Amino acid sequence: MFTQNKCLVHYCRNLAISTFDDDGNITDGKNYCLDHIPDPGKFKADIYKYIAEHDKIIGLNVSGLLFSNIDLSNKKFYGCTFINCTFNNISSSNLVFRMCIFDFAIFNDCSFIKSNSLFTSFSGATFTHTLFTSSDIIQSNFNGIKAYQSSFDDSDLFNSRFIASTLIDTSFRNCNLKKSLFYDSKRTNVSFKMSNTREALFTPEGKNPRESDLAFGNSIVDGGGV
Repeated sequence: MFTQNKCLVHYCRNLAISTFDDDGNITDGKNYCLDHIPDPGKFKADIYKYIAEHDKIIGLNVSGLLFSNIDLSNKKFYGCTFINCTFNNISSSNLVFRMCIFDFAIFNDCSFIKSNSLFTSFSGATFTHTLFTSSDIIQSNFNGIKAYQSSFDDSDLFNSRFIASTLIDTSFRNCNLKKSLFYDSKRTNVSFKMSNTREALFTPEGKNPRESDLAFGNSIVDGGGV
């Protein structure tokens, strides 16, 4: 897992995408990035086919790929890299993510209800009309994300991080927020109704965290924004 070769083009700093052996298994071979691969259309078709034929996917690197109208329900991803990928109109449930990287990915009109995520990074990603409702999202990284009209309702967000995130019209109702971190986040019309905000950590919007602010259940959230 996490073999991240650089593109074969010597001046390119992008990550190389996965290669496959003659039996269709993912290998650690060197390759081009999506910008320089000779036939990106064929690669996309091959990846869609590979995902459709496998329920458990380990070590896949498809940085920069566009996913549209594909069913990922009940798939299990381990140590996969989806940096800078775009996900459009994905409606899937019961997904499993373990130690995957979705940094700077874009999610539009996606539904990932009843998902299970552990040690996964969505740092810098953008979520628009995206649902993670009724999910277990444990010790995952949402630092620096932008979320618009999205929902994490009825989810377990234990020890996950939303540091420096921008949350607009986004809901965290009836969530377990124990040890979740929201400091230095910008929140507009965000609901934490029925969630245990006293066990989460917040700081005032637009301020750097100070020792006096870093206390669970402080008045920043207790008095409003729910």
